[in-house]
Amino acid sequence: MTLSPLTRRRLAQFRANKRGFWSLWIFLFLLLLALSAEFIANDKPLLVKYEGKYFAPVFFNYPETTFGGDFETEAEYRDPYVREKIAANGWALWPPIPFSFDTINYTLPQPAPSPPTRDNWLGTDDQGRDVAARVIYGFRISVLFGLALTLVSSVIGIAAGAVQGYYGGRLDMTMQRVIEVWSSMPSLYILIIFSSMFIPGFWTLLLILLLFSWMSLVDVVRAEFLRARNFDYVRAAHALGISNPVIMWRHVLPNAMVATITFMPFILTGSITALTSLDFLGLGLPPGSPSLGELLAQGKNNLQAPWLGIAAFFSLAIMLSLLTFIGEAVRDAFDPRKMNL
Repeated sequence: MTLSPLTRRRLAQFRANKRGFWSLWIFLFLLLLALSAEFIANDKPLLVKYEGKYFAPVFFNYPETTFGGDFETEAEYRDPYVREKIAANGWALWPPIPFSFDTINYTLPQPAPSPPTRDNWLGTDDQGRDVAARVIYGFRISVLFGLALTLVSSVIGIAAGAVQGYYGGRLDMTMQRVIEVWSSMPSLYILIIFSSMFIPGFWTLLLILLLFSWMSLVDVVRAEFLRARNFDYVRAAHALGISNPVIMWRHVLPNAMVATITFMPFILTGSITALTSLDFLGLGLPPGSPSLGELLAQGKNNLQAPWLGIAAFFSLAIMLSLLTFIGEAVRDAFDPRKMNL
Protein backbone atom coordinates (compact mmCIF):
# COMPACT_ATOMS: atom_id res chain seq x y z
CA MET A 1 0.00 0.00 0.00
CA THR A 2 1.36 3.40 -1.03
CA LEU A 3 1.20 6.09 1.63
CA SER A 4 0.36 9.65 0.74
CA PRO A 5 3.04 12.35 1.21
CA LEU A 6 1.02 13.80 4.12
CA THR A 7 0.86 10.43 5.89
CA ARG A 8 4.59 9.89 5.39
CA ARG A 9 5.32 13.31 6.89
CA ARG A 10 3.13 12.53 9.88
CA LEU A 11 4.87 9.19 10.43
CA ALA A 12 8.25 10.89 10.17
CA GLN A 13 7.17 13.52 12.68
CA PHE A 14 5.97 10.79 15.04
CA ARG A 15 9.31 8.98 14.80
CA ALA A 16 11.10 12.26 15.42
CA ASN A 17 9.56 12.33 18.88
CA LYS A 18 11.88 9.69 20.33
CA ARG A 19 10.17 9.60 23.69
CA GLY A 20 6.76 8.90 22.20
CA PHE A 21 8.14 6.52 19.55
CA TRP A 22 9.92 4.30 22.05
CA SER A 23 7.03 4.57 24.48
CA LEU A 24 4.80 3.05 21.81
CA TRP A 25 7.10 0.07 21.35
CA ILE A 26 7.51 -0.44 25.09
CA PHE A 27 3.74 -0.25 25.61
CA LEU A 28 3.08 -2.73 22.79
CA PHE A 29 5.66 -5.09 24.29
CA LEU A 30 4.04 -4.88 27.74
CA LEU A 31 0.60 -5.34 26.19
CA LEU A 32 1.81 -8.43 24.33
CA LEU A 33 3.14 -9.87 27.59
CA ALA A 34 -0.17 -9.11 29.32
CA LEU A 35 -2.21 -10.69 26.53
CA SER A 36 -0.18 -13.88 26.96
CA ALA A 37 -0.55 -13.80 30.75
CA GLU A 38 -1.68 -17.43 30.91
CA PHE A 39 1.73 -18.47 29.55
CA ILE A 40 3.63 -16.28 32.04
CA ALA A 41 1.65 -16.61 35.27
CA ASN A 42 -0.48 -19.72 35.75
CA ASP A 43 -1.08 -22.42 38.32
CA LYS A 44 -1.21 -25.01 35.53
CA PRO A 45 1.79 -26.38 33.62
CA LEU A 46 2.23 -25.31 30.03
CA LEU A 47 3.04 -28.87 28.97
CA VAL A 48 3.00 -32.23 30.73
CA LYS A 49 4.52 -35.51 29.58
CA TYR A 50 3.01 -38.46 31.43
CA GLU A 51 3.59 -42.10 30.52
CA GLY A 52 4.79 -41.13 27.05
CA LYS A 53 1.78 -38.92 26.29
CA TYR A 54 1.73 -35.13 26.10
CA PHE A 55 -0.89 -32.92 27.72
CA ALA A 56 -1.49 -29.16 27.59
CA PRO A 57 -3.24 -28.17 30.85
CA VAL A 58 -3.02 -24.48 29.95
CA PHE A 59 -5.49 -25.16 27.11
CA PHE A 60 -7.49 -28.18 28.29
CA ASN A 61 -8.86 -29.52 31.57
CA TYR A 62 -7.79 -33.00 32.61
CA PRO A 63 -9.16 -35.02 35.54
CA GLU A 64 -6.82 -36.13 38.26
CA THR A 65 -7.27 -39.75 37.16
CA THR A 66 -5.37 -38.89 33.96
CA PHE A 67 -2.21 -38.62 36.03
CA GLY A 68 -2.86 -41.59 38.30
CA GLY A 69 -4.98 -39.79 40.87
CA ASP A 70 -8.21 -40.85 42.52
CA PHE A 71 -10.70 -38.10 41.65
CA GLU A 72 -12.60 -37.34 38.45
CA THR A 73 -12.40 -33.61 39.12
CA GLU A 74 -9.84 -31.37 37.43
CA ALA A 75 -6.31 -32.04 38.57
CA GLU A 76 -4.78 -29.65 41.09
CA TYR A 77 -1.27 -29.44 39.66
CA ARG A 78 0.19 -27.63 42.66
CA ASP A 79 -0.88 -30.49 44.93
CA PRO A 80 2.25 -32.39 46.05
CA TYR A 81 0.46 -35.70 45.42
CA VAL A 82 -0.23 -34.83 41.74
CA ARG A 83 3.27 -33.43 41.34
CA GLU A 84 4.81 -36.65 42.60
CA LYS A 85 2.66 -38.72 40.24
CA ILE A 86 3.73 -36.61 37.24
CA ALA A 87 7.41 -36.55 38.28
CA ALA A 88 7.45 -40.32 38.71
CA ASN A 89 6.16 -40.97 35.18
CA GLY A 90 7.24 -37.90 33.20
CA TRP A 91 7.77 -34.17 33.64
CA ALA A 92 5.92 -30.84 33.68
CA LEU A 93 6.92 -27.51 32.10
CA TRP A 94 5.75 -24.65 34.32
CA PRO A 95 5.42 -20.95 33.41
CA PRO A 96 7.92 -18.48 34.94
CA ILE A 97 5.36 -17.53 37.63
CA PRO A 98 3.59 -20.71 38.83
CA PHE A 99 0.61 -18.77 40.17
CA SER A 100 -2.52 -17.39 38.55
CA PHE A 101 -4.17 -14.17 39.71
CA ASP A 102 -6.46 -16.06 42.12
CA THR A 103 -4.03 -18.77 43.28
CA ILE A 104 -3.48 -18.79 47.03
CA ASN A 105 -0.02 -19.81 48.18
CA TYR A 106 -0.50 -22.04 51.22
CA THR A 107 3.24 -22.49 51.81
CA LEU A 108 4.15 -18.91 52.71
CA PRO A 109 7.14 -18.38 55.03
CA GLN A 110 5.04 -15.98 57.11
CA PRO A 111 1.40 -14.87 57.32
CA ALA A 112 -0.02 -12.92 54.38
CA PRO A 113 0.74 -10.37 53.16
CA SER A 114 4.23 -11.80 52.85
CA PRO A 115 7.27 -9.97 51.40
CA PRO A 116 8.93 -10.81 48.07
CA THR A 117 10.61 -14.21 47.92
CA ARG A 118 12.02 -16.52 45.27
CA ASP A 119 8.54 -18.01 44.76
CA ASN A 120 6.60 -14.73 44.93
CA TRP A 121 8.71 -12.11 43.16
CA LEU A 122 6.61 -9.14 44.33
CA GLY A 123 5.28 -10.74 47.49
CA THR A 124 1.68 -11.70 48.20
CA ASP A 125 -1.42 -9.71 49.07
CA ASP A 126 -3.48 -10.05 52.24
CA GLN A 127 -5.12 -13.21 50.90
CA GLY A 128 -1.90 -14.97 49.95
CA ARG A 129 -2.22 -14.34 46.20
CA ASP A 130 0.86 -13.61 44.11
CA VAL A 131 1.21 -9.87 43.47
CA ALA A 132 3.23 -10.27 40.25
CA ALA A 133 0.51 -12.43 38.70
CA ARG A 134 -2.20 -9.98 39.74
CA VAL A 135 -0.23 -7.07 38.27
CA ILE A 136 0.09 -8.83 34.90
CA TYR A 137 -3.58 -9.79 34.73
CA GLY A 138 -4.65 -6.42 36.13
CA PHE A 139 -2.61 -4.61 33.47
CA ARG A 140 -4.42 -6.61 30.78
CA ILE A 141 -7.89 -5.91 32.13
CA SER A 142 -7.13 -2.20 32.58
CA VAL A 143 -5.83 -1.75 29.03
CA LEU A 144 -8.59 -3.83 27.40
CA PHE A 145 -11.26 -2.02 29.40
CA GLY A 146 -9.74 1.35 28.52
CA LEU A 147 -9.52 0.47 24.82
CA ALA A 148 -13.13 -0.75 24.73
CA LEU A 149 -14.43 2.32 26.54
CA THR A 150 -12.36 4.66 24.37
CA LEU A 151 -13.55 3.02 21.15
CA VAL A 152 -17.25 2.96 22.02
CA SER A 153 -17.31 6.44 23.56
CA SER A 154 -15.38 7.85 20.59
CA VAL A 155 -17.86 6.38 18.11
CA ILE A 156 -20.81 7.84 20.00
CA GLY A 157 -19.10 11.19 20.57
CA ILE A 158 -18.01 11.53 16.95
CA ALA A 159 -21.51 10.66 15.70
CA ALA A 160 -23.16 13.16 18.05
CA GLY A 161 -20.68 15.93 17.24
CA ALA A 162 -20.96 15.28 13.51
CA VAL A 163 -24.75 15.53 13.53
CA GLN A 164 -24.65 18.71 15.60
CA GLY A 165 -22.01 20.45 13.54
CA TYR A 166 -23.26 19.45 10.11
CA TYR A 167 -26.97 20.16 10.49
CA GLY A 168 -26.72 23.00 13.02
CA GLY A 169 -29.85 25.03 13.76
CA ARG A 170 -32.37 23.85 16.33
CA LEU A 171 -30.93 20.33 16.39
CA ASP A 172 -27.55 21.69 17.35
CA MET A 173 -28.97 24.01 20.01
CA THR A 174 -31.15 21.29 21.53
CA MET A 175 -28.32 18.75 21.72
CA GLN A 176 -25.97 21.37 23.16
CA ARG A 177 -28.40 22.17 25.96
CA VAL A 178 -28.84 18.46 26.72
CA ILE A 179 -25.06 17.93 26.81
CA GLU A 180 -24.56 20.99 29.02
CA VAL A 181 -27.14 19.75 31.52
CA TRP A 182 -25.78 16.19 31.51
CA SER A 183 -22.15 17.29 31.80
CA SER A 184 -22.94 19.60 34.73
CA MET A 185 -24.19 16.69 36.83
CA PRO A 186 -21.81 15.27 39.49
CA SER A 187 -20.51 12.38 37.44
CA LEU A 188 -18.49 10.74 40.23
CA TYR A 189 -21.48 10.52 42.58
CA ILE A 190 -23.70 9.19 39.81
CA LEU A 191 -21.11 6.56 38.91
CA ILE A 192 -20.89 5.52 42.57
CA ILE A 193 -24.70 5.28 42.83
CA PHE A 194 -25.03 3.20 39.65
CA SER A 195 -22.11 0.98 40.63
CA SER A 196 -23.74 0.24 43.97
CA MET A 197 -27.13 -0.49 42.34
CA PHE A 198 -25.99 -3.05 39.76
CA ILE A 199 -23.95 -6.23 40.03
CA PRO A 200 -20.38 -5.21 39.16
CA GLY A 201 -18.85 -6.64 36.01
CA PHE A 202 -16.73 -5.73 33.02
CA TRP A 203 -19.64 -4.85 30.71
CA THR A 204 -21.72 -3.27 33.46
CA LEU A 205 -18.91 -0.90 34.33
CA LEU A 206 -18.34 -0.18 30.66
CA LEU A 207 -21.96 0.91 30.22
CA ILE A 208 -21.92 2.98 33.42
CA LEU A 209 -18.74 4.86 32.49
CA LEU A 210 -20.02 5.29 28.94
CA LEU A 211 -22.79 7.52 30.30
CA PHE A 212 -20.29 10.37 30.65
CA SER A 213 -17.19 9.47 28.65
CA TRP A 214 -18.88 9.87 25.24
CA MET A 215 -19.01 13.67 25.63
CA SER A 216 -15.25 14.13 25.55
CA LEU A 217 -15.05 14.37 21.74
CA VAL A 218 -18.38 16.02 20.94
CA ASP A 219 -17.15 19.62 21.09
CA VAL A 220 -14.05 18.91 18.98
CA VAL A 221 -15.94 17.09 16.23
CA ARG A 222 -18.80 19.61 16.31
CA ALA A 223 -16.39 22.50 15.78
CA GLU A 224 -14.71 20.74 12.84
CA PHE A 225 -18.05 20.01 11.15
CA LEU A 226 -19.31 23.55 11.74
CA ARG A 227 -16.16 24.86 10.07
CA ALA A 228 -16.11 22.40 7.17
CA ARG A 229 -19.78 22.39 6.19
CA ASN A 230 -19.40 25.74 4.41
CA PHE A 231 -16.28 24.79 2.43
CA ASP A 232 -16.48 24.88 -1.33
CA TYR A 233 -15.99 21.15 -1.82
CA VAL A 234 -18.96 20.44 0.48
CA ARG A 235 -21.14 22.85 -1.45
CA ALA A 236 -19.99 21.28 -4.70
CA ALA A 237 -20.92 17.83 -3.38
CA HIS A 238 -24.35 19.17 -2.50
CA ALA A 239 -24.73 20.59 -6.00
CA LEU A 240 -23.86 17.20 -7.48
CA GLY A 241 -26.71 15.61 -5.51
CA ILE A 242 -24.59 13.62 -3.06
CA SER A 243 -26.54 12.73 0.08
CA ASN A 244 -25.71 14.27 3.42
CA PRO A 245 -24.56 10.99 5.08
CA VAL A 246 -22.11 10.37 2.23
CA ILE A 247 -20.74 13.92 2.44
CA MET A 248 -20.34 13.61 6.20
CA TRP A 249 -18.59 10.24 5.95
CA ARG A 250 -16.33 10.75 2.93
CA HIS A 251 -15.57 14.45 2.88
CA VAL A 252 -16.00 16.08 6.30
CA LEU A 253 -15.19 13.27 8.74
CA PRO A 254 -11.57 12.76 7.55
CA ASN A 255 -10.81 16.37 8.47
CA ALA A 256 -12.45 15.99 11.87
CA MET A 257 -10.52 12.79 12.60
CA VAL A 258 -7.23 14.68 12.74
CA ALA A 259 -8.22 16.41 15.97
CA THR A 260 -10.01 13.31 17.22
CA ILE A 261 -7.03 10.98 16.91
CA THR A 262 -4.81 13.35 18.86
CA PHE A 263 -7.22 13.17 21.82
CA MET A 264 -7.69 9.39 21.86
CA PRO A 265 -4.55 8.43 23.85
CA PHE A 266 -5.56 10.89 26.56
CA ILE A 267 -9.11 9.51 26.58
CA LEU A 268 -7.62 6.04 27.01
CA THR A 269 -5.62 7.30 29.97
CA GLY A 270 -8.75 8.76 31.53
CA SER A 271 -10.69 5.52 30.99
CA ILE A 272 -8.04 3.46 32.77
CA THR A 273 -7.91 5.98 35.61
CA ALA A 274 -11.71 5.85 36.00
CA LEU A 275 -11.69 2.04 36.29
CA THR A 276 -8.82 2.19 38.79
CA SER A 277 -10.67 4.77 40.89
CA LEU A 278 -13.85 2.68 41.08
CA ASP A 279 -11.83 -0.43 41.96
CA PHE A 280 -10.01 1.51 44.65
CA LEU A 281 -13.37 2.51 46.15
CA GLY A 282 -14.62 -1.08 45.99
CA LEU A 283 -17.25 -0.27 43.33
CA GLY A 284 -15.49 -1.65 40.28
CA LEU A 285 -14.83 -5.19 39.13
CA PRO A 286 -16.21 -8.15 41.10
CA PRO A 287 -14.30 -9.19 44.25
CA GLY A 288 -11.34 -11.40 43.41
CA SER A 289 -10.78 -9.89 39.96
CA PRO A 290 -7.20 -8.85 39.19
CA SER A 291 -7.34 -5.10 39.57
CA LEU A 292 -4.67 -2.45 40.02
CA GLY A 293 -7.16 -0.27 41.90
CA GLU A 294 -7.91 -3.10 44.33
CA LEU A 295 -4.17 -3.59 44.79
CA LEU A 296 -3.84 0.10 45.64
CA ALA A 297 -6.60 -0.27 48.21
CA GLN A 298 -4.75 -3.22 49.76
CA GLY A 299 -1.60 -1.10 49.93
CA LYS A 300 -3.55 1.59 51.79
CA ASN A 301 -5.03 -0.92 54.21
CA ASN A 302 -1.71 -2.73 54.79
CA LEU A 303 0.90 -0.06 55.36
CA GLN A 304 3.13 -2.68 56.95
CA ALA A 305 3.40 -4.31 53.49
CA PRO A 306 4.84 -1.53 51.30
CA TRP A 307 5.39 -3.88 48.35
CA LEU A 308 1.64 -3.83 47.65
CA GLY A 309 1.41 -0.07 47.16
CA ILE A 310 4.77 0.10 45.38
CA ALA A 311 3.79 -2.59 42.85
CA ALA A 312 0.43 -0.94 42.09
CA PHE A 313 1.92 2.55 41.94
CA PHE A 314 4.72 1.71 39.54
CA SER A 315 2.40 -0.37 37.34
CA LEU A 316 -0.03 2.52 36.95
CA ALA A 317 2.72 5.13 36.69
CA ILE A 318 4.53 3.28 33.90
CA MET A 319 1.34 2.51 31.99
CA LEU A 320 -0.12 6.02 32.18
CA SER A 321 3.24 7.69 31.48
CA LEU A 322 3.74 5.61 28.34
CA LEU A 323 0.24 6.46 27.11
CA THR A 324 0.80 10.15 27.82
CA PHE A 325 4.09 10.16 25.89
CA ILE A 326 2.40 8.36 22.99
CA GLY A 327 -0.39 10.93 23.02
CA GLU A 328 2.11 13.78 22.90
CA ALA A 329 3.89 12.20 19.92
CA VAL A 330 0.58 11.71 18.08
CA ARG A 331 -0.36 15.32 18.79
CA ASP A 332 2.95 16.52 17.38
CA ALA A 333 2.56 14.27 14.32
CA PHE A 334 -0.77 15.88 13.42
CA ASP A 335 0.30 19.43 14.28
CA PRO A 336 0.86 21.26 10.97
CA ARG A 337 3.11 23.80 12.69
CA LYS A 338 5.66 21.10 13.55
CA MET A 339 5.79 19.38 10.17
CA ASN A 340 8.95 19.63 8.14
CA LEU A 341 7.48 20.82 4.90
